[in-house]
Amino acid sequence: MARRGQLCIAVMALLCGRLPAQIAPGTESQGGTSNDLFVMFGSDFVRPGLESKANYNIGLGHTFGFLRKDPFGDELTFAYTYENAGSHGFLHTDFGAHTEALGIMKNFGLPGTKHFTGYTWIQGGITSLTGNAFVQNRFYNGDSLGLIAHFNDRNSVWIQETFNKIPTIHWYTTASIGYTRSW
Repeated sequence: MARRGQLCIAVMALLCGRLPAQIAPGTESQGGTSNDLFVMFGSDFVRPGLESKANYNIGLGHTFGFLRKDPFGDELTFAYTYENAGSHGFLHTDFGAHTEALGIMKNFGLPGTKHFTGYTWIQGGITSLTGNAFVQNRFYNGDSLGLIAHFNDRNSVWIQETFNKIPTIHWYTTASIGYTRSW
């Protein structure tokens, strides 16, 4: 699985190396704020057995310019995630998880490049497990590490790996790729 993540990063580096020059992220509005709308598609690898499952995510983020130097984060996020837990992999089944999570993201520049930034993202929320006789609500925690390829100051692609934990369920990882529109 680590090889797949490395392959995704290498492909994005090759693609973005051919992009036109741009303004480095955050230089246009030092001390300002921005908003992000993100949509991500990925695959969970459930432990044990490495069974792949669908993972679809949509959310909003708000970057606070005055927190850019804060070591914990400069962007607050709210995200909704649908995860298929049935036997059909990426198709919808009755067994699923619906998660609403708040998060804090820390964006950081990568030396020697204007097209890429990295980020860490810590999320916590409630996940609702469906498909049984009753809905089961559980606390959710997700810790992500990712790379953002900036096409310009408004459009970017994210690649991330997330370690997920829900009490009473085995931990699992999610590899995702997504699009972000900023304003």
